[in-house]
Amino acid sequence: MTSLPVLAAEPSHVLDREIERKAVQAAVWGMPAVNYDLMRQEMLDKTPGKVGQVIYWGRPLDWHNQTLTPNPDALYFMVFFTTKDGPVVLELPPAEAKASFNGNIVTAWQLPLEDAGLLGIDAGKGGKFLVLPPDYKDTVPEGYIPLRSEVNGGYMLFRSNLTSHGDADVKASIEYGKKLKVYPLSQAASPPETTFTDVKDVLFDSTIKWDASLFKHLDRVVQEEPWIARDRIMIDQLKTLGIEKGKPFKPDAHVEKLLAEGVREARALLEAKYDAGFPPFFSDTSRWTFPTYPDLITAAKADFNEPDAYPVDHRGVAYSYAYIGIKRLGAGQFYSISIRDKDGDAFDGARNYRLNVPANVPVQQYWSVTAYDRETHALIKNVDRASRSSQIPELAKNADGSIDLYFGPRVPKGKDTNWVPTDPKRKFELMFRAYGPTKDFFDKKWVLSDVLKAR
Repeated sequence: MTSLPVLAAEPSHVLDREIERKAVQAAVWGMPAVNYDLMRQEMLDKTPGKVGQVIYWGRPLDWHNQTLTPNPDALYFMVFFTTKDGPVVLELPPAEAKASFNGNIVTAWQLPLEDAGLLGIDAGKGGKFLVLPPDYKDTVPEGYIPLRSEVNGGYMLFRSNLTSHGDADVKASIEYGKKLKVYPLSQAASPPETTFTDVKDVLFDSTIKWDASLFKHLDRVVQEEPWIARDRIMIDQLKTLGIEKGKPFKPDAHVEKLLAEGVREARALLEAKYDAGFPPFFSDTSRWTFPTYPDLITAAKADFNEPDAYPVDHRGVAYSYAYIGIKRLGAGQFYSISIRDKDGDAFDGARNYRLNVPANVPVQQYWSVTAYDRETHALIKNVDRASRSSQIPELAKNADGSIDLYFGPRVPKGKDTNWVPTDPKRKFELMFRAYGPTKDFFDKKWVLSDVLKAR
């Protein structure tokens, strides 16, 4: 009888490899929750803002806002909430003649609960959105829009739309945004005044930290939130890393080194997938792509409850470069990403580029193009302008109504109003935003050009 071969690997090496492998998996799986907690902790550590209050940026976003791929052409109001002590009311204002908003409400796992605003479920009427705790059994009071969440924590991104970047329009947008209210349902009869904190001058950095600290953020969410049934397979996986509900997360130096190695590998994996690109949007050869993977869009619409699909890897990629979940992508807003020029080369901040935006963009609200740092996916640091949009009346137009935009380290002669600066030492990427896209947009009757190297 032939004897079985003896395994040569030492048990300690096998266990170390197991920790590294599971750290990679946990980092990819936990990316949306880590992303959420990074933003929440930045608010708690850097600003007077608290959970249940509102922080806002009192001017169009600049590089001091280091969240992932934010929109510098709207005023941001952000509310973190928890239903740990009961339902929370997000009372949102109706659209006005010259004021409106686009909003998204998500869980701590960034699962979209609902879109709100002019093109949201309320169709601009506003309303009292009621976030309910997990397994809420009581009757929902009349007059509320119930949002049933699988966890307690979450946040809302409220974009107060701008008519222009002028001081008067910015002031009006702030005043409109301050009409939103946040309070517990238990105090609905006499709601307390909502607290607003302007954080425009804070270096608000919630970019992904690709080191072992990633697991401190993940552990915080694990400790605070109930397990979602579809994620229970991760309970034992995380235990291997030292993350266990009800117990402190205190990895020793050896384990912390292994966790850091796992995070670095997860970063390489997610970056490779992102660099491979998403499906092209405007044509089969367009360098402008969908903002994420089609299967992830489908899964989010289904609340990740499809019986035969759970695109965890694709979700990890998405939340490594962006944040916020959108329930109905394309109804209120649509994004398209370009990481390469027409020749297929990555964008180089030391080079100059030109983008022609054809006339008559099929949108009800506005369009914009924003440049981001390719490595961090945040606004490029230390530049005084991040984007150009149709809200800017001084944009120079061509005879056919199209608009040429320029990207590069130096302003082309006479093109300042149409120029977005880049850092010559950094790579960059572009995002096209369409707010209120119409049917013609999705029928590809209007096609955005690829970006050309400036000769």
